Amino acid sequence: MTAAERFEKLPMFDIRVGLERTEKLAAAVGNPERGLRFLHLAGTNGKGSTGAMLECALRRSGFRTGFYTSPHLVDLRERFRIDGRAVSAAELDAAADELAEAGREIGASYFEFATVLALLLFARAKTDVVVWETGMGGRLDATNIVTPAASIITNIAFDHRKYLGNTIASIAGEKAGIVKPGVPLFTGIVPEEAEEVFRRRAAEIGAPRFPVPRAEAPLERFAEVDGRLCQCFAYGDLPVALPLLGGMQRRNFLVAAEVLKYFAPRWGFDFRRAVGELRAVRWPARFQRIGERLFVDGGHNPDGIAALRAALAEVLPGKKLAVVYGAFADKEAEPSLAALAGIASVFFFAPFAAPGRAARTAEELAAIIAPSGVPWRAASGAVDAVRRALAETDGAVLVAGSLYMAGEVLAEFAPESVFDLV
Repeated sequence: MTAAERFEKLPMFDIRVGLERTEKLAAAVGNPERGLRFLHLAGTNGKGSTGAMLECALRRSGFRTGFYTSPHLVDLRERFRIDGRAVSAAELDAAADELAEAGREIGASYFEFATVLALLLFARAKTDVVVWETGMGGRLDATNIVTPAASIITNIAFDHRKYLGNTIASIAGEKAGIVKPGVPLFTGIVPEEAEEVFRRRAAEIGAPRFPVPRAEAPLERFAEVDGRLCQCFAYGDLPVALPLLGGMQRRNFLVAAEVLKYFAPRWGFDFRRAVGELRAVRWPARFQRIGERLFVDGGHNPDGIAALRAALAEVLPGKKLAVVYGAFADKEAEPSLAALAGIASVFFFAPFAAPGRAARTAEELAAIIAPSGVPWRAASGAVDAVRRALAETDGAVLVAGSLYMAGEVLAEFAPESVFDLV
């Protein structure tokens, strides 16, 4: 049985909080996490992009890297990257076979099984450092069985309220659960209520705290670097060319830069060179440009959509776009659609497939945007919506609303971009 077939038997959206099953599963295969060095990332948005920057800078500085992320866009292998490349199907199948019996006995969930599978793969590969992304929250997230070299929290906004709470402070408290005694804590630009939670948590357990400067680096210009559009800005006296676009990515960069600056003398690499290497960073479905007209973004909550709008205002100032949009039924689509209506010339609403989780219908989404007066059309799916938008309109086309929908689009239009970050 392949790893993909094993995972198909585990419900992807069976969210279970708590660490006991993950700890038992890791112990059953010899606790591979004990020989690994981690940079543990949490945050409502930005943790994947920040992790991609850290992985790129460290890999190109000579480290053998592991990178664990979720969800995947096209293929399960994307969740497990070694030296920037998705692991092979053979590697994944072999590790899943080894873990299968213990997983059944313990009753591990999809994410718990994937998390320990990542530990096995990275230990076998003898990685120097693992960039380790939480799935949801932090305190009770399966990834929290490790003691990292650093805890990193990118930002705090509203999402997953059913599990994390209805206030910024409660969400920050769950994210702060990844902070460990004596382990440095790096935090991005966050609301003051979250800042207070982090100050208190760090003081309670003796974790050195490194908040980023509250002012983001201003955009200076755009430039083509190695065939890719980069935003250019300054970090102190260092010029930065970053292919991930928008103000949110400049804020993510500040977090990554603070981490790199801290570890450069401790791990023996050149900080200035590491920052320069970020001209090569890749992270799919984050305002990803495909060809001249198509942009794909996985923004799926109000904070992510606000960041997307800000990026569009810089890259395509004053332009209206055809917007391909879809959302899960359990997501708050109203604020995201209200923000997108301001830049949409027309909506193409598309359902998308995810086992065990329903999507909003085109009619439901149309009712939400009715007051805006923006016209809409129903499509049979995300790929159909993109093809129609490209054929029926002349300007740029934007895909937004869900990483799962972004994955469907990338599988059709740029499948090679999701596997390798090199």
